[in-house]
Amino acid sequence: MNRYCLTVTCPSTVGIVAAISTFLAEHGCNITDSSQFDDMENGQFFMRTSFQLDAGQTPDSLTEAFAEIAKRFDMEYAFHDEARKMKVVVMVSRFGHCLNDLLYRWRIGALPIEIVAVISNHTDYQKVVVNHDIPFHCIKVTPENKPVAEAAIMDVVRDTGAELVVLARYMQILSDEMCKQMSGRIINIHHSFLPSFKGANPYKQAFQRGVKLIGATSHYVTADLDEGPIIEQDIVRVTHAQSATDYVSLGRDVEAQVLARAVHAHANRRTFLNKDKTVVFPASPGAYSSEKMG
Repeated sequence: MNRYCLTVTCPSTVGIVAAISTFLAEHGCNITDSSQFDDMENGQFFMRTSFQLDAGQTPDSLTEAFAEIAKRFDMEYAFHDEARKMKVVVMVSRFGHCLNDLLYRWRIGALPIEIVAVISNHTDYQKVVVNHDIPFHCIKVTPENKPVAEAAIMDVVRDTGAELVVLARYMQILSDEMCKQMSGRIINIHHSFLPSFKGANPYKQAFQRGVKLIGATSHYVTADLDEGPIIEQDIVRVTHAQSATDYVSLGRDVEAQVLARAVHAHANRRTFLNKDKTVVFPASPGAYSSEKMG
């Protein structure tokens, strides 16, 4: 049997879970894992259900048959093949720790993604990327050529069929137009525990405030800098005896882990936009399994 999942977003009402579970049972689907959340404040319902699909059915036939239920509950929904890896473009500037971590996790199969291209405004990591047999694109960005540069970036996204763009410490601010065009499909890692210390040099800001915790935040990119819906966060403790450069070094591991967890959640169809926030369901059993050991 093949493994698939159904993702659903709709207005909250009675009978949604019953309708979905009954539909899957009637079509020979065995539910293996399911998560749901009813946001009483926003009046929205979210659900992700994994199931095994009988050989007599196809995702297309299920999608067509489910349309009647979707119309009844005003649903946004999709059936996904869990074996199909999401195509991803990674963007990086001169800090390579997040890129290298993503490349390693991709290589061992720890992330359900296919890295189809890496874009940078510098050439520092060209050799690393090419050695992984991944196309590398150096697209320089200046205030004067920004529209042309972003058009070239979008050409790469379209030509590769990428479904997600990951900013792995890409130190350029994207235009409002690109943010809107790629809404919900660009993930950033910010080296701070947002909403504190936004903008440039957050570690320096944290050091100057004498914080005892520093962290990293992965979020969807919007036109409002560092204000996008948060997907994942984590922290590390610091003391008065550590310097601002210590903060940078300590933060690298947290940044890489937080970004990888956010990418995993999105590629696993576990994240849902909920106005200015997100709903992030826990991973299904076996979702973190790696194909290789190293």
